[in-house]
Amino acid sequence: MSLASVVSVVSLCVVYGSVVGNSAIDPFKALNITLNPDGTLTRLSIPPQSPPSPDPNLPTPALSQDLTVNQSKHTWARIYLPHKALHSKTKLPLIVFYHGGGFILSSANSTYFHDFCANMANQTESVVVSLDYRLAPEHRLPAAYEDSLEVLHWIRTSNHPWLCHADYSRSILMGESAGGNIAYNAGLSAAAEAHLLEPIKIQGMVLIQPFFGGTKRTPSEVRLAQDYTIPLPVTDLMWNLSLPFGADRDYEYSNPTIKGGARILDQIKALGWRVAVFGCEGDPLVDRDRGLVKLLRGKAVHVVGNFYQGGRHGIFLGQPSMSRKVFHLVTTLYK
Repeated sequence: MSLASVVSVVSLCVVYGSVVGNSAIDPFKALNITLNPDGTLTRLSIPPQSPPSPDPNLPTPALSQDLTVNQSKHTWARIYLPHKALHSKTKLPLIVFYHGGGFILSSANSTYFHDFCANMANQTESVVVSLDYRLAPEHRLPAAYEDSLEVLHWIRTSNHPWLCHADYSRSILMGESAGGNIAYNAGLSAAAEAHLLEPIKIQGMVLIQPFFGGTKRTPSEVRLAQDYTIPLPVTDLMWNLSLPFGADRDYEYSNPTIKGGARILDQIKALGWRVAVFGCEGDPLVDRDRGLVKLLRGKAVHVVGNFYQGGRHGIFLGQPSMSRKVFHLVTTLYK
C-alpha cells in the first residue's frame, strides 16, 4: 500500500482543524501506530494482504511466489511471471520493484502492491521481482537501500526456474512513493558497481511519485497544505522515523538535490540509463519530483518527466487508467 493509501485506510479524512499541517494533527493517530520505548513501532492497522498465486490453473493476471532473499535479515521477494512464459522460450525483461509506505509501513504482499505488480507482469510481459525490505524505525535508512542492492545480487546468482525466464540485460528499477526513493538510491549504488552486477544490465529507472523531502517547504507543499492523503505532519514523522539519528530532511537520503546531487550521476549518464519520473499536480510532492527531473537534466542524464493535472499521491497505482500509463512507458524503455 502506498503512503497515500495507508493514509486513506486509517481515515485521515477526518476534521483536523482548518489548516492541515498544524499541530492539531497527531500523525501517530493518523497512521494508527505507536512508538515504543525501545524505538520500535506497534503497527495497529495491517493493510489488506494477498497470498502468492503459483498455480497456473487459477485465473490470475500473473503467477507469483515468495522466496527468501536473506534469512538473517528476514528479507524476501515476490516473483511475478506471466502465464504465457511457462510455455515460451522467449526471454522477458526484468523489473525490480520497491513498494511504498513511507519507509515504515506496508509490505510486498500488501494487496495494493501485489495487484499492481501482477498486472504489470501481465501487461508488460515482464518478470517482476518485488522486494520486501526492512522497515524503519526498527531498521533506519540506509537499511532499505542495502536490501535494495542485495536483491540485485541475489537475482544475479539465483538459479530459480522463474528467473531463468528473465533477460537480465533488459532490467529496470522501479518504485512508488518511498519505493521510488529506494529505487533511486538503489540505482546510485548499482551504477557504482555495475560491473559487479553482471549479467544484470540496468537500462533505467521508473520513479512513481518518489518520496523526497527537504527542510524548506516547496510551493506545492504549501499550496496543498490541506491535502488529506499526505499531510505534512505525517510525512515529517515518516522522515523522523526513517532517517539516521541526527539527520534532517536535507540529508542526501531525503533531498537528492543537496550539494548539487550525487557524483555517481555522471556514471548513470555514462551508462546510458533512461529515467522516467511520474507525478501529478494534486500531489504535495510534485515540486520535489520536478526538482529531481531538473537535477538529472542538469547532469545530462536522459530523463523524462511525466506530470499530469489534478490527481493525488498514489494515483498511478490506485487508478488502473494511470497504471496503464506507467506500463506503456515501461515497454518503451526496452526498445
